[in-house]
Amino acid sequence: MTKPLDGRIALITGASRGIGRASAIALAEAGAHVILVARTVGGLEETDDAIQKVGGSATLVPMNLRDFDAIDRLGASIYERWGKLDALLGNAGVLGMLTPLAQIAPKTFQEVMEVNVTANWRLIRSLDALLRQSDAGRVLFVTSGAAKKHTPYWGAYAVSKAALEMLALTYAAECRDTSVKVNLLNPGPMRTAMRAKAMPGEDPNNLVTPEAMTPKVVEMLSPAYGQSEAVVDFRG
Repeated sequence: MTKPLDGRIALITGASRGIGRASAIALAEAGAHVILVARTVGGLEETDDAIQKVGGSATLVPMNLRDFDAIDRLGASIYERWGKLDALLGNAGVLGMLTPLAQIAPKTFQEVMEVNVTANWRLIRSLDALLRQSDAGRVLFVTSGAAKKHTPYWGAYAVSKAALEMLALTYAAECRDTSVKVNLLNPGPMRTAMRAKAMPGEDPNNLVTPEAMTPKVVEMLSPAYGQSEAVVDFRG
């Protein structure tokens, strides 16, 4: 039976755990060859093992997304090997510290902005031409409800996600007359390490797992998905 992503190349950031790992496995099971990007080699290898178990294939790229020159080299490597990119899932993100704005350490604020915003812009910059070589380039960034709230102590993270949404929607508008579609997906509260760090007293058993969201990720990164310029809430 034909799979919806047969023959397609998909890149996933933050692929060693949580939403990125679950999505990478689902995309591979749907037929895509997945390019896995994360900092930890061990985590990438564990994701690769799971992908092989479902009959998929992957290329592992151990990389810190704050190494912006490495992002440029990644685009060049993808061009040399495949000449195109069909799907990009910009999932990697950091929480930073939950603390008053006036007390955020400059290095913490810089890290949050570089990982959550600047790295995604550098990915766009590096991969745009490759996505346009696809017959149906699909881009999906993972956002958060924090982008639209004004919650005390969540300033760095909320600012970064609000900036990410503007970045993605601007890119979507620029791609309007092309075959590239760009969207955002808000997973809501989910059983991830980041959520546990933000809400240490919360019972994770009351939260949905990242695997529950993967059918939506596969749908939105498939050629048949024609919507663009939207922030989609996973649970409606």
